[in-house]
Amino acid sequence: DLRNQLYESYYLNFISAISRSKLEDIANAAIGANAVTQVAKVFDQYLNFITLEDDMFVLCNQNKELVSYRAINRPDITDTEMETIMDTIVDSLFCFFVTLGAIPIIRCSRGTAAEMVAVKLDKKLRENLRDARNSLFTGDTLGAGQFSFQRPLLVLVDRNIDLATPLHHTWTYQALVHDVLDFHLNRVNLEESTGMESSPAGARPKKKNKKSYDLTASDKFWQKHKGSPFPEVAESVQQELESYRAQEDEVKRLKSIMGIEGEDEGAISMLSDNTAKLTSAVSSLPELLEKKRLIDLHTNVATAVLEHIKSRKLDVYFEYEEKIMSKSTLDKSLLDMISDPDAGTPEDKMRLFLIYYISSAQAPSEVDLEQYKKALMDAGCNLAPLSYIKQWKAFTKMASAPTSYGNTTPKPLGLFSRVMNTGSQFVMEGVKNLVLKQQNLPVTRILDNLMEMKSNPETDDYRYFDPKMLRGSDSSVPRNKNPFQEAIVFVVGGGNYIEYQNLIDYIK
Repeated sequence: DLRNQLYESYYLNFISAISRSKLEDIANAAIGANAVTQVAKVFDQYLNFITLEDDMFVLCNQNKELVSYRAINRPDITDTEMETIMDTIVDSLFCFFVTLGAIPIIRCSRGTAAEMVAVKLDKKLRENLRDARNSLFTGDTLGAGQFSFQRPLLVLVDRNIDLATPLHHTWTYQALVHDVLDFHLNRVNLEESTGMESSPAGARPKKKNKKSYDLTASDKFWQKHKGSPFPEVAESVQQELESYRAQEDEVKRLKSIMGIEGEDEGAISMLSDNTAKLTSAVSSLPELLEKKRLIDLHTNVATAVLEHIKSRKLDVYFEYEEKIMSKSTLDKSLLDMISDPDAGTPEDKMRLFLIYYISSAQAPSEVDLEQYKKALMDAGCNLAPLSYIKQWKAFTKMASAPTSYGNTTPKPLGLFSRVMNTGSQFVMEGVKNLVLKQQNLPVTRILDNLMEMKSNPETDDYRYFDPKMLRGSDSSVPRNKNPFQEAIVFVVGGGNYIEYQNLIDYIK
């Protein structure tokens, strides 16, 4: 662009801080193109992360594989590759705290990738603070941060402390949408088949329409119900629909007052509100139409989720896995679940078995394992994940003390009451109405110990970093004994919506 003299002036904005050498390359290009005077400003924006919710952010959206669990835990990873991954994570976390305008106190588990991230992040924050002239944490930015009087706690957790939760089949709306549908950056993409069409060769399904919906902060229904158990969501959509139907006549009446035919909503904004009647119509119609849009959206999304629940028996999986994780008695054998041809995809069966394998205090005997393997193979499963988890379990120190998930069996509430009415949009027959009992997952328990300064063997040897202290002391003894008011939890190797929801519930 500089060479072709495309623009009158150039403002260069970099998501992450640009390196000295790259900046020199740009400077040389500007000199070569005789355009130095046109480069007006160069900004480092420190925005290398994506905020998906008011209280949730993710890294590296373009190339998630870069910092995935697999990338970090590959057995053949070289030191330089590991350094690159850690630097990528640290760069994004650094951007996050610059944007927040706060220097955290960092806690992490020892001997894990999370510790490598903590050491590097501490060093990076420390160096920036020492450089008084260019520090990003002085003056305006710091006071502007919401944490001006108290610093936040950053808990860096390694994914390996709990591998069962990410494999777990879930039961809350947002986590289900993420698990079973194509949900990315708050947008869900659905394929809607439009019934059958008859052709000379007999009926064949019509082509599928692709539809996408944005589930955003302005969607009141989503904000209220994304953490609710699915049956509750279905019931609420139904209630909203009924309350809208009661108002539908009103919509028709308003449209006729305004002389609008059918769905021509564009005409609404064109009308001048010259009468009192029109004024009220103009103000209440858009609201009703927006309500209708959200109801249609969630009817479609929830129906798509429900199809998966029913075709894969996800309610049965969820309930069974909760029992395994909370060491409750199982009502049917694991082998039966794996062998049931109607229950789930090969991946569902594998996830279930891995949860069982990870959660059991002692590994199943070789004889049993062979039996399970045969059943998994017969069900069409790829056994590679199992061989990884086998090695993983042998290596991890924590294998000696499997993570406890508390006593959490979901209580079935009998089948759906209201939703079972014949008038319902959702045919919930045969789906269990399971209600969640609130209990803390390992990540949430760790956060609770560290925020409240509780002594607990699980977190007592967590390292403690305070980038503001002049000398970095290697200790696990916090200087500050007061509980924290604010915390950021980051899972090295990937978090998930189940843990996100569990943390939200914990705050409540």
